[in-house]
Amino acid sequence: MILRDPVHGLVAFEGEDETLIERLLRAREVQRLRGVKALGLTSLVFLGAEHSRFGHALGTAHVMVRLLERIGRVEGELPMDMRVDASARADALAAAMLHDLGHGPFSHLFEEILPGAVPHEEWTTRILRDPETEIHAALEAHSDGMAERVAGLLEGQHRLGYLARAVSGTLDVDRADYLLRDSYMTGVRYGLYDLDWLLRALAFAQAPGNQEWVLAIDGRKGLPPIESFFLGRQFMYDQVYHHKATRAAEALIRGLFVRLAELILDGREPARTPMAIRAAARHEPVALSDYLALDDVLILSCLADWEHADDPILADLARRFRARALPKTLPLPASDPSVWGLARERAEQVARDAGLRPDLSVWLDVPHDTPFAEPDGDGPDGLWVRIRHQPVRRLGEASFLLGHLKNARIDRPRLIFPAEVRADVRSAMQGILP
Repeated sequence: MILRDPVHGLVAFEGEDETLIERLLRAREVQRLRGVKALGLTSLVFLGAEHSRFGHALGTAHVMVRLLERIGRVEGELPMDMRVDASARADALAAAMLHDLGHGPFSHLFEEILPGAVPHEEWTTRILRDPETEIHAALEAHSDGMAERVAGLLEGQHRLGYLARAVSGTLDVDRADYLLRDSYMTGVRYGLYDLDWLLRALAFAQAPGNQEWVLAIDGRKGLPPIESFFLGRQFMYDQVYHHKATRAAEALIRGLFVRLAELILDGREPARTPMAIRAAARHEPVALSDYLALDDVLILSCLADWEHADDPILADLARRFRARALPKTLPLPASDPSVWGLARERAEQVARDAGLRPDLSVWLDVPHDTPFAEPDGDGPDGLWVRIRHQPVRRLGEASFLLGHLKNARIDRPRLIFPAEVRADVRSAMQGILP
């Protein structure tokens, strides 16, 4: 199987890999990912950010194939029972392909706005383990017990710990694809890094603590691509993922879903409310089949209907979103959190005076990120660097740049409020903001 991909060029799955990928692609749950945008509402800011989690799934599987090729070249120093056999290879490839299977609409935002939401990672493993799903049947057709092994691998449980960390870890195939893909599709260059050299720089080492085998950066020449990887991740969060207009659109959707839940609980739910959202608002269990019916296309279609809902608040929020009449934002000083609450209180009072509900229209938004997180201790988690004639070291110790960035939390606080009260909000900030 040869596919053309705008990010990786020719993507090839051959031999047993092709057999497995073809089986997975036929599953309804995988095809559903075509309707789930990878970047949620980011296309309201970056015109090309319309790509889906389906493309990302195939891209992640491709990176896993390339990683497995590299492992095959350097695993000679491993004991035989620590090497990747055919079963482990298939499990790793399937885990890479299926890691986002449980994602809902609007990317990570959906987990924040749905009452009592289950994390998408848990939905993924539920889908894999449910004998009624097509993907469960596809995995079992390939190998008995494979569905459980792949679910376990996604949960970090596998006899080859380095494979589990390659699926979800400090440096994993998921991030390796989405940084490049999101950069390309948004038209920015912030997330670009040298994937070829980064893979070439991987070798095996033993973590000092329990001597567990880990994939490590081999030599000083491997430091620039891994530094570029983490710096690119930081820039993507700063310039794309936490863009003020995207966050403003997400705040608008939060307010809309708060109002929607109120209407459902009051027995006045609007037409075409999806079963999964209805159950969640009532704090009832959400059936897997109802959850899988959700995607961006369905929710956007509902928003078009809700623009004409009987409830004027819901209709107004839906209209604003569909017309891209986004709220405005005001940056707050990251170094002085004591100002945040006061600024929010003043903005809420402005909203009240304008006849608006502050809980649906004013938000203190504090997106944050830790660009390079490194655990303490000498266990296998995190990343290690192997330099000839030197003890294996933590990446944060070997890299001057990442050492300064290590475990640093970056906050980007801002107020979000309706455009029509912008002047009054700015006036209300006198004395607390420059």
